[in-house]
Amino acid sequence: MKVVLVGLNYRSHAKELGMRVPEEPIIFLKPETSVIGPGDAIRIPEGVGRVDYEGEIGVLIKKDCKDIPPEEVLRVIEGVVALNDVTARDIQKKDGQWTRAKGFDTFCPISSEVLPIQNWDEEIFVKTYLNQRQVQCGSSSDMIFPIPYLVSFVSSVMTLRKGDVISTGTPVGIGPISRGDEVKVVVSVGLRSVEVFNPVI
Repeated sequence: MKVVLVGLNYRSHAKELGMRVPEEPIIFLKPETSVIGPGDAIRIPEGVGRVDYEGEIGVLIKKDCKDIPPEEVLRVIEGVVALNDVTARDIQKKDGQWTRAKGFDTFCPISSEVLPIQNWDEEIFVKTYLNQRQVQCGSSSDMIFPIPYLVSFVSSVMTLRKGDVISTGTPVGIGPISRGDEVKVVVSVGLRSVEVFNPVI
């Protein structure tokens, strides 16, 4: 299993950071050892400074594929999941790249349930809650690169395997977490939703 993530894919988030909108998707990887499920603890490593939540819409791949056209993406995905791209922000700024900052064990909570997608006309929402207070709300309509394009783009770079997850970026509202906090990410389409909830230790 691999987790492929997309950086800076919401217009609101790019504005929040004062960064230019990218001309093509910025992709990076999280190791399998970063993945945890609902109820598992996000562990803040000793000696690490600020650690942030980043609620995201993840896409679960259901069959191996390579060079998949955008119009055929629905046939290779299981649906969408809720994902938290936990990030050690100080390390990200220090390193100038993202592998260490985003690759710590437990830094990728993913919902165990999957939300099927019937067509791309359905607007997909992501919300993040910190200690039961909503801190993020975004939707697929604010994405710079739509989900079918992202899956196609990633598949043009690397073969996607069954069980891989592509995460599609975070909306405005990122912020820090501390030991003792509880974080929940909810992804919804209409009245249907999936979530991942994790304590922070």
